[in-house]
Amino acid sequence: MKQRIVTGIVAGIGFFIMLYLGGYWFAGLLLILSMIGYDEFLRMNGLKGNKAIVIIGYLGVFCLTLQWQHTGVTLSQLVWLFMFLFMAATVISKNKTTIDQIAMAFIGMVYIGFGFHYMIATRDLTENGLYWTLLVFLCIWSTDSGAYFVGSKFGKTPLWPAISPKKSVEGAIGGVVISILVALIFASFQPELLDYARAAWIGLMIAVVGQMGDLMQSAYKRVKGIKDTGAILPGHGGVLDRTDSWLIVFPFLHLLSWIPHV
Repeated sequence: MKQRIVTGIVAGIGFFIMLYLGGYWFAGLLLILSMIGYDEFLRMNGLKGNKAIVIIGYLGVFCLTLQWQHTGVTLSQLVWLFMFLFMAATVISKNKTTIDQIAMAFIGMVYIGFGFHYMIATRDLTENGLYWTLLVFLCIWSTDSGAYFVGSKFGKTPLWPAISPKKSVEGAIGGVVISILVALIFASFQPELLDYARAAWIGLMIAVVGQMGDLMQSAYKRVKGIKDTGAILPGHGGVLDRTDSWLIVFPFLHLLSWIPHV
């Protein structure tokens, strides 16, 4: 527990500094995290030994994470391009690189690349990027904390025992309530940016979708028979263990236009 706390404090301070600085600082940090996360994904699926997948996959994550609107290249165009490259690899390798392998690598590329891209896009908003980014992150973290503490004290009803035996319905509800409260606090500070009704909906969606992202990662790790995706963060596991909710929440909010795009 001591190691977990120390790691959390040090990593948290560094993350908040980069988030505050924004620009290339924050984008650079998230690019590094995306690459480490994709490395974890490839290792979990036994794909690190395939050079074609490694090269195409890393390049794809790089391009998706750092895609900028002013380049004129859209995310959908990048996704199609890398789908083509992955499928071409099966032909060039005479099926030594299989369709099953590229399908898994492609899913990981989109999952991780899109997730980190929309974190950067949120911070990089023309105005108030820091406000919206903090709102999303603090709602995600408050959901996790609320679910843990409420579940520890009042949890009796299993939420999804086949996937994550320790999670409870009571904890999940507690996470939702805390997330909504945090969003309402943000609305109270800058009502011209966020009214209370919209804040409540955003807090609700972040909590629900974030917990679903957590369960998705739990389900995947259970299939693979592993506890953590990596060990880069002592006491916390890997990058994907810490960012499972982030990778789902940020794209979800953008794609449904619940936070500004410009």
